[in-house]
Amino acid sequence: MTSLFNDINPWIIGLGLNVILLGIVAILPKKLLTPAGILNAGLLGIIIWGTLGWPGYLVVVFYFLVGSGVTRIGIAEKEAAGIAEKRGGARGPENVWGSALIAALCALGVLFLPDFKYLLSLGYIASFSTKLSDTTASEVGKAYGKSTFLITTLQPVPRGTEGAVSLEGTVAGMIASIAIALIGWGVNLINPVGIIWSVIAAFIATNLESVIGATLQSKYTWLTNEVVNIFNTFIGAISAMIMALIYQSIFV
Repeated sequence: MTSLFNDINPWIIGLGLNVILLGIVAILPKKLLTPAGILNAGLLGIIIWGTLGWPGYLVVVFYFLVGSGVTRIGIAEKEAAGIAEKRGGARGPENVWGSALIAALCALGVLFLPDFKYLLSLGYIASFSTKLSDTTASEVGKAYGKSTFLITTLQPVPRGTEGAVSLEGTVAGMIASIAIALIGWGVNLINPVGIIWSVIAAFIATNLESVIGATLQSKYTWLTNEVVNIFNTFIGAISAMIMALIYQSIFV
C-alpha cells in the first residue's frame, strides 16, 4: 500500500500544483494562455511533474515564462508591422504541444525506460533549449534585427519573413539556449557536458528550422508553424542524444 501511494503521489502533487498555478494564469490581466491552452498546459505539467518531478517542472516553467516574455518584446511595433504572434501572444493547445510534445515524450520515456533516464533527460533539456532559442531568436530578430537575411540565399528580406535570420536574433537565441541548459544542469537533469550538447543541438535545429521555413513551409499547407516546431524540437533532442552517445562511446 505504501509503495502504491509513493507511485501515485507525484501525480497527485502535479495535479494540485497545476490547478493552482494555472488558475492564477487564468485570472491574470495579460492572457498568456487561451482557455484551451490552460487545460493542455495543465496536462503537460502533470506529465512532467509525474515523470521528472520538480526539476523537470522548473525547466518547463522557465521556458514558459521566458518564452512568453520575449513574445512581448516590441509588441506594438510587431503588431503594427503585422508580424506579431496571433492572439497577442496567448498560447493555445497547438502552441503547447508544438513546443513541448517531444519534451513530453522524452519525459514519459524516463517513466517507461528508466535505464535511459540520463539520455532522455538530455533530450528533454535539448528540446526546450531548442524551442526557447528559436522563439527568442525569432522575437528579438523581429523587434530589433537591423538586417534580416533569408538563411538559404543570404539575400535581405523583411523582418518576420519565414526563414529569415538576423545577427541580433541569433545571438539572443544562443543566450536563451545556454540559459535553459544551465537550468537543466542546475537541477541535476544533465551534466556539464550535456550543456554543450544541448546548446550545439539547439543551434543546429534552430537553423534547420529556418531552412524548412524558407524552402518548404510555403509549399505545404499541413506544414504549420506548430508542425515545424515539432520537427525543430525533435531535431534538437535527437541531435543532443546522438552527440552524447558518440562522446560516450569514444571517451567513456
